[in-house]
Amino acid sequence: MNNIPKYSESETLELKEKYSDTICKEIVAFLNTMGGTIIIGVKDDEEIVGVDKIDEIFRKISDVITGQIEPNTQDEVSSELRFEDGKVLIVINIAKGMKHIYCQKKYGFSSIGCPIRVGTTCKEMTAEQIKIRYKSRFSDGECMLKKKASIADLSFKELKINYSEKGYHLDDKNFEANLNSRNSDGEYNLLAELLADRNNIPFIFVKFKGRDKSAIFERSDYGYRCILISYEQVKNRLQAENICISDTTVRPRRDTYPYDFDSVNEAVLNALVHNDWMITEPQISMFEDRLEILSHGGLRNGLTKKQFYDGISKPRNVVLMRIFLNMGLVEHPGHGIPTIVKRYGEEVFEIEDNYILCTIPFNR
Repeated sequence: MNNIPKYSESETLELKEKYSDTICKEIVAFLNTMGGTIIIGVKDDEEIVGVDKIDEIFRKISDVITGQIEPNTQDEVSSELRFEDGKVLIVINIAKGMKHIYCQKKYGFSSIGCPIRVGTTCKEMTAEQIKIRYKSRFSDGECMLKKKASIADLSFKELKINYSEKGYHLDDKNFEANLNSRNSDGEYNLLAELLADRNNIPFIFVKFKGRDKSAIFERSDYGYRCILISYEQVKNRLQAENICISDTTVRPRRDTYPYDFDSVNEAVLNALVHNDWMITEPQISMFEDRLEILSHGGLRNGLTKKQFYDGISKPRNVVLMRIFLNMGLVEHPGHGIPTIVKRYGEEVFEIEDNYILCTIPFNR
């Protein structure tokens, strides 16, 4: 019995002699498959060698979990110390991903970014496998209503204030029911969390130096609160960034702005309402020469690009769309995209199966 190895690599166990940058890929592979365990400090031949610089390795693992994988994995991945033969091992425990598909952020939802565990190795998903996962899981508009919120105790004071200001008479008894805020088990769902006064959902605006992402000038997070408040704060920020430039060498004076604010506002609203929140939040990035608004999930199943450009509305989040309509934030379903296309053309949209990127070029 003593000859039987204590650790042996398998479909659910990965052994590593020391920490390496492949940890991120291996965690994603386990998330996308059946879950598993990574043990650092054990050679492939099962010899226990232990690890040094424990605090440094834990910090690196934490950086991977919180910043290098999309969507957020903090509920599925944990790490701990284990002592064997007088040596210290670091154990990373990975549950099967609740959000069905995960990627390495630097590669996105591409084949190289979405590995799975096959036997004792990581294998890249094919584009078709990625597409099937999105179509079968994320095109369901009811996912937000089924997904349990990450916070059990939610309040909706800000949302009620917004409804009251619009002249709606609220019945506290039926308020949450009218919002479809609970799943079939009676728990608050993801939609409720989006609308709550406090939540665990970020909404990040990043301003970069120059024309690429090599240097961040400023990073602001407008999330963790009711999505209506987050939107208003981002809207105010984008208005403040749209600084008027006056040419006084001509008469009458000519005023120009970096971008058409109505188009940008419609792009942000579209990203919020049509985003697949089961994946992650939309992202807004400002560069020297452009503004990028990224939403996740691509086009709804059955909606063509022509229909998208023509303004035919097939919202992914019907209840969220209704709330934005009630608040007067959206004039009419399908109005936003034609507004942008009329001003900037269809070429400002990059449409893929798993995301839509709207790039607004700045006036020069």
